[in-house]
This record gives sequence, C-alpha cells and structure tokens, in this order.
Amino acid sequence: MQHEPTRTSSVVHLSGRGPSLASTKRTEPQNFAESLPTEMSVRIFGELDPESLCSAACACKLWHRLIEDSEQLWRTQCLLVRAVCQREVDRDRRHGLSWKVTLERNYTRSCVKSDWLRGRYSHVRSAEELSGRRMAPLDAETWGEILEAELDR
Repeated sequence: MQHEPTRTSSVVHLSGRGPSLASTKRTEPQNFAESLPTEMSVRIFGELDPESLCSAACACKLWHRLIEDSEQLWRTQCLLVRAVCQREVDRDRRHGLSWKVTLERNYTRSCVKSDWLRGRYSHVRSAEELSGRRMAPLDAETWGEILEAELDR
C-alpha cells in the first residue's frame, strides 16, 4: 500500500520585504478597537448613552482603558445632562470634579428631573405608586421648577 505524503497548507503573504510563508492560522483583531485608531474607537463609543458606555467599559480591558481615559466621551455625555441639570453640573465643575465624576453624580438626577418636568409623575396619588422607580435627591430650586411645570399643566 502506498502512502501519500502529508501536505501542510501555507499561505504566501506579500509585504514590502518580499513574499514569506506563514501558517494559515492568522490572528485577527478580536474587536474593532484593536484594529481602529483610538480616535475612531472613541467616536464609536461616543454614540452610546451613559448607561451603555459604562457597560461597554466592563466588556474588556481595552474598552475599559479607552473609555476611562477619554475625557471627551465623558464631557459630551455630561453636557447632555447639563441641559437638564445646569446648576448641578456647573457647581461640580467649579469644584474641580472631572467630567466623568460630574456625570456620575448628576445622570440619575437629570433623568428624574426630566421625567418630573415632562409630567410623568403628574397623576401619582401615593408614594406606593413610585416604589421601584429610580429617584434622586433634588434641591429646592429644582422642586420649584417642577411645581411651576405642574401648575402650568
């Protein structure tokens, strides 16, 4: 019985230094952040809302580093929160807090305040109706804004 010689497959890679042999097993980037410039990855992460951004930072070490190190990402998100909580954001920034910390301190507050101002809680009759909903402490000026909005409805 004749035996055929065992064949190994190889691929010829062309580079500036001339052709070379390499095995067919190629290591490709595991995610987009490995193959794109940092600026492009940050731009992609910039499309996420704050909750998704925090979740993405937990996905892998590379994403965590890119997200945590980007003041621009946190600044952009924080400026969106500032549209609702200008006093709070400006106060935190005056006290020297980073964009990320300012966002962390004011994100939930901005969601709650926005819901109140849009009338989401206009027809609440008791505290039990609010159980399970995310709440945050609001200052007297914010409660004044909410009361004005309720009176205008």
